[in-house]
This record gives sequence, structure tokens and C-alpha cells, in this order.
Amino acid sequence: MTVPTLESLRIITVIGAGTMGHGIAQISAMSGANVRLQDALSGGARAGIERIAKNLAKGVELGKVSSEDRDATLARITAFEDLQRACEGADCVIEAVPEQLDLKREIFATVDRATPPHALLATNTSSLPISEIADVVGDAGRLVGMHFFNPVHVMKLVEIVRHARSNPAAVALAVALAEKLGKTPITVADSPGFASSRLGLVIGLEAMRMVEQQVASPADIDTAMKLGYGHPMGPLELTDLVGLDVRLGIAEYLSTAIGPAFTPPQVLRDKVAAGKLGKKTGEGFYRWSADGKRS
Repeated sequence: MTVPTLESLRIITVIGAGTMGHGIAQISAMSGANVRLQDALSGGARAGIERIAKNLAKGVELGKVSSEDRDATLARITAFEDLQRACEGADCVIEAVPEQLDLKREIFATVDRATPPHALLATNTSSLPISEIADVVGDAGRLVGMHFFNPVHVMKLVEIVRHARSNPAAVALAVALAEKLGKTPITVADSPGFASSRLGLVIGLEAMRMVEQQVASPADIDTAMKLGYGHPMGPLELTDLVGLDVRLGIAEYLSTAIGPAFTPPQVLRDKVAAGKLGKKTGEGFYRWSADGKRS
């Protein structure tokens, strides 16, 4: 891999226009890159751009974004449905599809064929093994993990995940890109749960067990972590924001990879089975109104 310079990352393709993907596309476009937002779902990429427009409108309302920057950002984003077309000529591809290893491998097999050899490839997984995703890429060294946090346009942390075959120059480029996007990167090894998911999930799962055991209400448990430990958001509110289905998938993987400390509590399984997935469905450990208010 001939690693490009940060300045040459002019075209960034973001795969997946959902919760994470539209946010990654937004900050990429705000940094000055031309962004191709791709989603296999018909109309999915356009819906992602509409969400970006709402985020930017709120930023203008709060005085954090100028109307000129809003318009320029939106002008730099183009919607795509065809994956290969979205990747042709891209300097960087960031994948943000659901946490399914087979799906990510299938996508990167296509991305590998469609992108020029210099392109930096990144997966936004929060727990899956980067090395197994990189196996489908001819030059595995050009693929790294870039784990963003929700909401992407607000949260500052990005985990840059290196695997055994990572090209050090690709890792360094991913770090530089994260900084250009206004984030604070940390570099971690490819291990189950990386750093943040492993630590955060332990707290979240224990909070769920406390709910099961009626130790305290979800609101009081969250207040304990916010006021007692300085967390900006409680573990149960965070679970609702991330998605109970997402946390269940990560917990099931880590319970197998690491051990029983990550065994999903029954309350989590029950809520997911009932379709109570958190903020995106209107109910999880809390109820959520259409305007995003919690009760």
C-alpha cells in the first residue's frame, strides 16, 4: 500500500447511512472532503442526508454552525445506492453497517475490488475482530478500525484499532484523519471489545442486573453514576441511546470471547425480544418522545 497523505483524502465514501454512518458523513463533509454516502436500502442514503440537514439546522439555531458552513457541508455530500460506484476512485472508505461479521466481510470484499490500491479502509465496528474483516482484503495492511461514538457529531473519542497485519502508516493516517475530523483518537490493539466497549459494557450490564434485582430505578442508577462518578450520561440512558439490540449483540460476542462477566442479563434479552430497543423505537429502559425527550 502506498499510503496517501492526509491532504490527499479528498473523496471519502461512507457505507451505511444509519445512526453512525450519517454522523461520520457529516463530520467528513464539514472537514472539507467530498463525501459519498452509500446505503443499500432504497432511499437510505437520502434519508441519511436529511438527518444531517436536521443536525446542521440545529447547529445553526444554537449558533455553533454558520448558515454558509451548513450549505457548503450539504453540497459536498452525494447519495449512492450502488456500493461499487460509491467506492470507485475513493481515497478513503469508512464502513458503518450493523455489527454482523459476515456482512462486513462481504462489503469489504467488494470495496477491495472497487477502490484504488492507495485507499485507506476503515471499519466502524465496536467489538468485532478487525483481523477477520481484513482477511478479505488483498492488502490487509490498509484496513484499520475506526470506532466512532454516538452521536458522532458531538462525541469526541475515536478508537483507532490496529491488527497484526496493519500497516503502521495506515494507522498513523487514520489517527491524523480522526484529528482532522475534530476528534481525539486513541490507538488500541485488536482485542475483544477494544478499550471502550469492554469497559463501558461491564458497567452497563451491571446496571441492568441492578434493575432486575430492584436495587434502584433506572433513573436513580444513572444519577449515581453521573453525580457520584462524573459520567456525563448514565449507563442505562447510554444503552437506550446506543440501542439495546446493539448492546445485546456486543455482550453475546464478548461473553463468548472473554467470559461470563459479559453474559447478557435477562432483562436485556426480554426488552430486545419485545422490540424495546431504546430511543430509536421510543422505549428501552426509558420512554422517549418523538422530539427526543426522555421520561
